[in-house]
Amino acid sequence: MEPRLPNQGAAATGGRDDFAARLETEGLAILSDRPFTLTPRETALLSPAFSDGRAKNISLGAAQGVRGAAAAGASAESLAALMERFAAWAEALVSELAPRYAASLERGRTSFRTRSVDEPAASARKDDRRLHVDAFASQPTGGRRILRVFCNINPIGEPRVWLVGEPFEAYARRWFGRARRPWPGEAWLLRRLGITKAPRTRYDALMLALHDAAKLDKTYQRHAPRRQVSFPAGASWIVYTDSTVHAAIAGRYALEQTFYLPVSAMAAPEASPLRILEKMVGGILC
Repeated sequence: MEPRLPNQGAAATGGRDDFAARLETEGLAILSDRPFTLTPRETALLSPAFSDGRAKNISLGAAQGVRGAAAAGASAESLAALMERFAAWAEALVSELAPRYAASLERGRTSFRTRSVDEPAASARKDDRRLHVDAFASQPTGGRRILRVFCNINPIGEPRVWLVGEPFEAYARRWFGRARRPWPGEAWLLRRLGITKAPRTRYDALMLALHDAAKLDKTYQRHAPRRQVSFPAGASWIVYTDSTVHAAIAGRYALEQTFYLPVSAMAAPEASPLRILEKMVGGILC
């Protein structure tokens, strides 16, 4: 079975709620005519020399500032300004295409990805070249959706290439039996020890179990349904990475903005991982 992908620009042919509903059910929208254009000064930042070599990405958060960069002074300020400008651009793009989201968008981290995805990961669980859905060990979402905006800013025209896998419900059913139920007090202890930034709900624990099971299963990684998708230089794409089974297999230089949205803001809440998993367990997860 091949995953369903919207035709380029097709999700925007109806009303704005139609875009939101199609994005939520199909998971991914490719926008080849909505690039994020770098200024000449920003283009000078397209160098692996600005990465500290330890972090996977250079990132910007509201509280921590720029992280993962080997830059100081004017260079650090330029990196922060670039990511802040992209974050504002991405928020405006999502709000334009799906106005129903505008009041509920919560901005997460912004990342500037200078390193090639071919570089080895620290562990199998952190290897985004393996098929998975997103679930964050340290930052539970409590059932909120993970919506991400990407732009391929490769300066020499190289595409960014993903594999996109099976529908979320099929993926979840495949791994559901391997997920353990959290023991009493586990969420409180993880939060108390600073391992998580918020209490980990049953939903978060289940999503993390699905993420880990898929990434650690070599047979699944070799034989799971997948389709290759190429994002040309200049293309932008919007994707629900908590429900779109994906893996990044080629590319260098991209910008990414993470947003969180409550299920109550969805046009098709029944398509959310929260509602699908609640249907599977027969109860409330958050």
